[in-house]
Amino acid sequence: MSYYRHTKIIATLGPATESKEMLAKLISSGVDILRLNMAHASHQWVDDAMWFIREASAEVGRHVGVMMDVKGPEIRTGNVDAPISVAAGDEFELYIEAAQPTGDVAAVSVNYPGLPDDVAIGATVLIDSGLIRMKVIARDPQRVRLEVLTPGSIGSKRHINLPGVFVKLPCLTAKDEADLRAGVQAGIDFVALSFVRQGSDIEQLRRFLDELGSKAKIIAKIEDQAGVRNMHEIIAEADGVMVARGDLGIEIDYHRLPLVQTQMIAACRDAGKPVIVATHLLETMISSPMPTRAEISDVSNAIREQADAVMLSGETTIGKYPLESVQVMKNIIESIEPSVDAEINLNLELREPKPKMLRSAARLAQSLGESAIIVFTRSGFLAYTLGALRPRGVPIFAFTDNESLFRQLLLPWGVEPFWMKFHDDPEETIQSALETLCTRGWLKSGTTTVVITNVLARGVVIDSLQLRQAP
Repeated sequence: MSYYRHTKIIATLGPATESKEMLAKLISSGVDILRLNMAHASHQWVDDAMWFIREASAEVGRHVGVMMDVKGPEIRTGNVDAPISVAAGDEFELYIEAAQPTGDVAAVSVNYPGLPDDVAIGATVLIDSGLIRMKVIARDPQRVRLEVLTPGSIGSKRHINLPGVFVKLPCLTAKDEADLRAGVQAGIDFVALSFVRQGSDIEQLRRFLDELGSKAKIIAKIEDQAGVRNMHEIIAEADGVMVARGDLGIEIDYHRLPLVQTQMIAACRDAGKPVIVATHLLETMISSPMPTRAEISDVSNAIREQADAVMLSGETTIGKYPLESVQVMKNIIESIEPSVDAEINLNLELREPKPKMLRSAARLAQSLGESAIIVFTRSGFLAYTLGALRPRGVPIFAFTDNESLFRQLLLPWGVEPFWMKFHDDPEETIQSALETLCTRGWLKSGTTTVVITNVLARGVVIDSLQLRQAP
């Protein structure tokens, strides 16, 4: 069996990649999931993108999942006529939109009316994605007076971060809800929710998706201190997690970011939930055909920690080298994966007998050498669990008769999904699966595989672990 890639690749759609021709190339190059970033997207763009994705997938004979990343609650400055320059030591004012500035210092409005109540004297306020640092020196119910610590220029709609502050914003905005309605109608497979602070945020989104009749899986983006503090309850509620290192690197001490990434990946693996590492992985490839040595090391680190997926953002939305970025990602994965410890994930808690059988299957397949695991699933649980066990060197072939689940199985580590009709007779289903794998070149004839399936014994359905040879 030739090299098998376990780590999945997610690419974000944008001007550089949204044509049907580029999408076909992107899908053929090995991207597993395409991300729709709703920060600046219209609903018509979502419809068009989804149509192009499905058409391109059909043409190249390879399917991808689609993830809608909703913007979530954000605190931003209001509009200014011209950028406001501030120097260290200056005083500056943020005022809520319903109020007026004091008038004695430079000021800009802010879209969050709760800001004066949320910040304490001495608290840090970061403007423009952390480039400008200020300290709260006074406040009243409508305004916050700040001392500028690092100089800069403040333009319209600049992002504001409040490190350590639990912001009392709703987890879903009206824009998010409208975007989700459009996404569900278009057929999205995953929803990434920004700035998840607690488990109840996921519960609220799940209720909203249920009302829309959507089975989309929820990916929690953890990107502030509250999310880090509550990561275990968030992981428990979500279907997966994104280590969103952009805002996270602003919200926490920058030197702690690698430690938090390691902690989050381990917590997700131990809970059996997929985890995505995102932001700045190959950032210089937006304008350069080659990454920096530091970026290569960064991607390598995510693979060694056994994240389920690595994500490209600007590299594939506005970059000059989107296809090269995917190829670089594949090259790094192919070099690093074989060096990773092949030990099964022993920290994954398996309570029921059937999941415990999966651990035995993973060990057996590894000990056979050139082998694979075949599993049949309608809920995805067995395939997601096998991926969480991390049996390096063993392809996990997951067969399902559910089209939407088929695409959702593109996220977990090591899982290659197949959409196939199940027969009434389990034996026919197994034979169909083996034939499919051989015909498509995934298995060589004679390969011994580990099969997890039901068998009928005197009218009783029982779980079984079988050894089968590819025809």
